[in-house]
Amino acid sequence: MNNRAKDTFENGDLDRLMDEREAANLLCYSVRALQNWRHRGGGPRFVKVSGRSVRYRRRDLLAWIEEHTIANTSQYGS
Repeated sequence: MNNRAKDTFENGDLDRLMDEREAANLLCYSVRALQNWRHRGGGPRFVKVSGRSVRYRRRDLLAWIEEHTIANTSQYGS
């Protein structure tokens, strides 16, 4: 990766807003799963753009993945 591409990724890409479809693809879940998490809680943070429009920041999705990463099954549920 060249320096310009690296700067764009490190500085701009993390704050890019993604729609539900893009966010679901990144997480390997369905759009419906994201909608359920927003309603019930437990999913990644999201941005309410308007009454019916929701976006996700890439940084929030990556943080959510990191929070749910475990090293072994004995860590699960703790």
